[in-house]
Parts: sequence; C-alpha cells; structure tokens
Amino acid sequence: MSSDGHSPEEKAVLAAHAKYYAARTDRDFATMVSMESKTGVYETYSDGSFHKPGRTWSLEDYESNFPVGTSNVYFAEANKVANGAYYVRFYYEGVNGENNAPYRTRVTETWVKEMGSWKRKTSHFSSAAYGGVHQTSKSDFED
Repeated sequence: MSSDGHSPEEKAVLAAHAKYYAARTDRDFATMVSMESKTGVYETYSDGSFHKPGRTWSLEDYESNFPVGTSNVYFAEANKVANGAYYVRFYYEGVNGENNAPYRTRVTETWVKEMGSWKRKTSHFSSAAYGGVHQTSKSDFED
C-alpha cells in the first residue's frame, strides 16, 4: 500500500482505465479494441434498453457506430473483487450527438487481467441525466 492508500495493482487498473477513456476521447479505436477482453465485453447502456450480450468490438464497428461528442471521466475508483478482477466506478459527463446534448451517467465496470494486461470486461452505464428514464418501445425487442 502506498502513502495515497492505493496498492500498486489498483494503480495499474486505474492507469489502464484512464488510458482506455483517453483513447475514447481521442477516437483511438485501435487502442480501445486492444484494451477490451478478447472473449467479449458485456454492456448495458444508459438509454434504459436491455442488457447486451457479450460482444467483441472490431475497429470497423467503432468507426461506424461510435457516437459524436466529448465526455470526461470523474472520480474513478477501483476495488478488488477477486484475484485478477477489479470493480471500477466513475461518473462520465460531457456532450453527445450532433446537437451537443448534455450527457451525464454513472458507470460501473469490471476490469480483468488477461495475458498480463488489464482489460475491460463489463460496463454498465446508468443515466444520471436529471432523472431521465427510458420508455420501452417495440425496437427494444428487435435485434
């Protein structure tokens, strides 16, 4: 444990997390893909839609589907849940879309150690947008 209360492993997880989200800001999709679990990432989004199945994103997926906007990470914390696994939580806030709409969400993630490197395995984005909620629609059930 260091003088700031963080273990070296916790610092490594937070450094990987910071690198991943810097890559998101820079639209550096190659770095993002390299920092995600090779067996897929399980995600739930802040739009209120249903959980997404595990998915391995490609460079091409991100290039064609990544939202326009800029968001920043605030107050990231990492807590060890098992050997080789950390729970990371933080706030993610900025602007999204063509109209630069405000975006505010709480995020929880699981980072796992694979082949000696920290990889993003799960993400749950939970809306913190002033109480905004999702109204279920037919498209929620379509693939």
